[in-house]
Amino acid sequence: MWRIPFVSRLNLSEYVALVVSFVLVGLEALIRVLTLALPTSIITLCYRASKRLFHYSTSTAAKKSVSRQSCRSSAIRDASDFVDLCALSGYLAEEHVVQTSDGYLLGLHRLGWKRGEEGVKVNSSKGGIKKPVVYLHHGLLMNSEVWVCLTDEERCLPFHLVEKGYDVWFGNNRGNKYSKKSIHHPPTAMAFWDFSMDEFAFHDIPDSIDYILSTTYQPSLSYIGFSQGTAQAFATLSIHPKLNDKVNVFIALAPAMSPAGLRNGVVDSLMKASPEVLFLLFGRRSILSSTTMWQSILYPPIFVRAIDTSLAFLFGWYGKNISMAQKLAAYPHLYSFTSTKSVVHWFQIIRTASFQLYDDDVQPPLRLGSVSKYTKVARFPTRNIKTPVVLVYGGSDSLVDINVMLKQLPAHTVATEIPHFEHLDLLWARDVDTLVFPHVIDALESFSDSGHTEEHFAKYRAARHASLGPGARRPHNPTESASKSLGSSYADVAAVTPEIDDDNLVSDGPRRNTEGAMPSLASRRKIRGRTGSERIEYDSTSSSEIAHVTTARATEDEK
Repeated sequence: MWRIPFVSRLNLSEYVALVVSFVLVGLEALIRVLTLALPTSIITLCYRASKRLFHYSTSTAAKKSVSRQSCRSSAIRDASDFVDLCALSGYLAEEHVVQTSDGYLLGLHRLGWKRGEEGVKVNSSKGGIKKPVVYLHHGLLMNSEVWVCLTDEERCLPFHLVEKGYDVWFGNNRGNKYSKKSIHHPPTAMAFWDFSMDEFAFHDIPDSIDYILSTTYQPSLSYIGFSQGTAQAFATLSIHPKLNDKVNVFIALAPAMSPAGLRNGVVDSLMKASPEVLFLLFGRRSILSSTTMWQSILYPPIFVRAIDTSLAFLFGWYGKNISMAQKLAAYPHLYSFTSTKSVVHWFQIIRTASFQLYDDDVQPPLRLGSVSKYTKVARFPTRNIKTPVVLVYGGSDSLVDINVMLKQLPAHTVATEIPHFEHLDLLWARDVDTLVFPHVIDALESFSDSGHTEEHFAKYRAARHASLGPGARRPHNPTESASKSLGSSYADVAAVTPEIDDDNLVSDGPRRNTEGAMPSLASRRKIRGRTGSERIEYDSTSSSEIAHVTTARATEDEK
């Protein structure tokens, strides 16, 4: 059958979706312009109207849930920046600025002191105490605030690390709230937003790491990334061999490399057919820059519902493991600015199923068989990474294909699955402190320097087995009574976990069990690792290790 160039690239439903997208984006742009011209009193009126709409259209139980939210949740929601968020928990935060080699000014944050330790010199050239350094980096359309906007301090990974004696630093990508400046271009210029993940990998991450190490007088640091923050580390470690000597361990939470695509089929097909359509929808500057406007005019529960609906529509995430109080506190800190080009880069990766550099060539409307023969975008050589890599991912995260990811990573990579966790759960879930933190601490304590010796790997394996062994306790959840009749298998217990009602758990308070021992953490997790040409799976429902030797690994590597 004959195919019409360009027109045949999309089917009828995708063209309808494209037209609707243009209409919605145009309408949203019109509303944004009108909003900018409106006085504050009108904006306040819109906010109150959305509040009345919420109370009119919401059940009594849901309204009671919102009204019971803690004062801390409201304080976190209203905090203006990273420093204020940390001050709510009594921590002193420092602000730093690093200039990249191509002239962007990036904001860095530092938590180097425990509460009551503010007067002590930490990692200073003039005495004081020495602490191991940890660098945390956020995901796509985020900034450093996502790490510290939790409603309970015990669930906040940075606070946990600070209290354990770490010097904790936070990075920010160019273009976001804390890095919206360049010595060459103002943020109003199109040239300012002409960056993709390539620039994050070639400049932002390595320059931030060099600044942190020079400031702390330390030879190496530990890197913890979330989502795109992991992709940036995969990329930068693969193209900067010497940087591997400066990172003693790379811990990837909700790792991202080459996602299969979006959960919504129409949108996914549209973006795969032509990722550059995003330039037509959002322009070539900042993407979704009007999000802050909607946040200011919508009643918080409605804003939360809008975010939840969008995440479910695009990714199939339903947020059942994150309480309503946590969403109300954290969602206002979820979004930050980035370039449309960086999002286009992701859809190029999804389209080609290859973790590659940005493709500057526009795909021709008529696909010729000879085109791919003479043009090929370079991949990030991720198998060249020497730094130990620890992956922690959710079993219900639609953006993670762990089998594909492991094939593209070095043999020493270890992956741990948290059953029924979605993408954002690795940051804000009720049980993040008991299900995720142990993996992070084990890795940090095992790889204490950049030697990357077999002794370090052996120490990590021993720590991992201890964490997953008998005697470990899992946190209490509202389905605990059901678990007694279901047996000790976590697969059975977790089957009902997604049905937890957020309305019945507003606060993420301490989760303690007074009914005695519980099944081990081994019954809640899966670990996958690879040794040489073998891929090893550890059965999470048993204390023994069941090795599955994949003889085809060598063949796959050659491909």
